[in-house]
Amino acid sequence: MVNPKGKILVTGGCGYIGSHTIVDLLDNGYEVVSIDSNIRSKAETTERIFIITGKRIRNYAVDLCDIEATRKVFQENEFDGIIHFAALKSVPESVGKPALYYRNNINSLVNLLELTEEFGIKDFVFSSSCSVYGNTTELPVTEETALGIAESPYARTKQMGEDIIRDFSKNSDARFILLRYFNPVGAHESGKMGEDSTDTTTAIVPRITGTALGKFPAFTVFGTDYDTRDGSCIRDYIHVMDIASAHTNAIQYLNSKTEKQFTEVFNLGTGTGVTVLEAIKSFEKVSGKILDYKLGPRRAGDVVSIYANNNKAVSKLNWKIKRDLDTMMQTAWVWEKFLAEKK
Repeated sequence: MVNPKGKILVTGGCGYIGSHTIVDLLDNGYEVVSIDSNIRSKAETTERIFIITGKRIRNYAVDLCDIEATRKVFQENEFDGIIHFAALKSVPESVGKPALYYRNNINSLVNLLELTEEFGIKDFVFSSSCSVYGNTTELPVTEETALGIAESPYARTKQMGEDIIRDFSKNSDARFILLRYFNPVGAHESGKMGEDSTDTTTAIVPRITGTALGKFPAFTVFGTDYDTRDGSCIRDYIHVMDIASAHTNAIQYLNSKTEKQFTEVFNLGTGTGVTVLEAIKSFEKVSGKILDYKLGPRRAGDVVSIYANNNKAVSKLNWKIKRDLDTMMQTAWVWEKFLAEKK
């Protein structure tokens, strides 16, 4: 039986944002298939999705850089749309291993676009990043803000990815949306799914929650001499489930379009800039714990300050932001404690 809402391929579906988006898609009546090689994620995430939604999804443990293996997934399924998350995403790692990031992030995208055309798929959502703006002086950034010099190879792969899609769309019947995320944090409200604070994690919130439980030594604030209100970097933190809902809305938006050669960009952020030290204070408030942190030097690849103007996504995608910073920290903390109790 064909699902009336459609079947969506989510690449990187066992990853942090991908898994939460699958939950939102399932909750909104879509059928979902995942491709995730699990080199940076855990296969057990599909079980977490089942626990939350009561619905099982299939994950193909396929490397998207292998086009023949990926083509077999397309041959076995009829997809109505694609949401492409799968990519390496660590800014510090990309600085140290640029070839790895260019090879993985660009080749996988090109392969996926070729298969989009080959199998006549109409709707494609690309996971981009606010890092494409670089060290911009225009704040908050809008979708029309000029892109700056990429501060890391990771950011450059996102700039290149957007350009590749624009070039591809000029000769394609597919419709594309580029979603520029700001800083997704938090966890599903059930406390059963979130971002793992592994030894290699560089994301701020898993490092904070992991440090609070003794998994890591003192949390390091990288840079305290920036031109900001307290000297630490400013970011636009947004709850992962709010990010997830924007993808469902983006698929619905694309499905309503009939234009060809269609590409549109949306910022996904709260519109509020928060410093690293302010994020720590929010965590301390909701957790009741004093975080052990130290002040360190600037980190290569970090931009000074970035936050969004989200008016376009709110108005055109009918997107609603439902969770504040304290909720982000609270859900992340509940998830971290859940992980600790399992061990």
